[in-house]
Amino acid sequence: MNLLLTSSGLRNETLLGALRDMLGKPFGSANVAYVPTASLAEPGDHGWLVDHMNSLHRLGWRQFDVLELNGLPRQLVLDRLLNADVIYVEGGNHYHLARSITGNNLADGFLKALQERVYVGVSAGSMIFSRHLDAHSADIIGDTPDLQMLGTTTLEPPFGLFDWYLKPHLCSPGFPERDDAWADRIVARADFPLYFIDDDTAIHIKDGTLNVLSEGRWRFHP
Repeated sequence: MNLLLTSSGLRNETLLGALRDMLGKPFGSANVAYVPTASLAEPGDHGWLVDHMNSLHRLGWRQFDVLELNGLPRQLVLDRLLNADVIYVEGGNHYHLARSITGNNLADGFLKALQERVYVGVSAGSMIFSRHLDAHSADIIGDTPDLQMLGTTTLEPPFGLFDWYLKPHLCSPGFPERDDAWADRIVARADFPLYFIDDDTAIHIKDGTLNVLSEGRWRFHP
């Protein structure tokens, strides 16, 4: 499994170079499946989504597929994931993304697709692999309103691959409240390991080995 879990996409040459190395061939020879599902639960202006999509599209893929996880037949979704060389999952509401995977019975097929493909997560797309993606961590981190807006107070992790939890946008201009004091308050309450990464950082996982790739700042609290 080859995962690049970013906070805000391919923001610098370190992260872009990591994707090139993971893919092992030119972008122009590869298919990407862009999954915007998490963004659809976010209210307000979606200019950021258009900017992210355009930035990814400009890399010059052989095929740029936009794939929504809800409303399509399960096998059609899985077939389009299998047709991709890179599965790129956008940010937004990570709880909506997780519930879209479990609610549409996609988890097993999604994991199977990831065995031979590159996965790039952006924010919410990077947060769905923790076994601690549940109502308890939502309460500790302060994300309960993002869960309640979906009309639920419970959540099942779609994959449960990692014991640690990832929180993006540390010290990000777009999230001014997420400073070191904010991270310290979460760490003081948390009973599970935590990574905090800024917008120039990613966690890379390949064959069970984790490395942090960064041109910015990050924190880990075991």
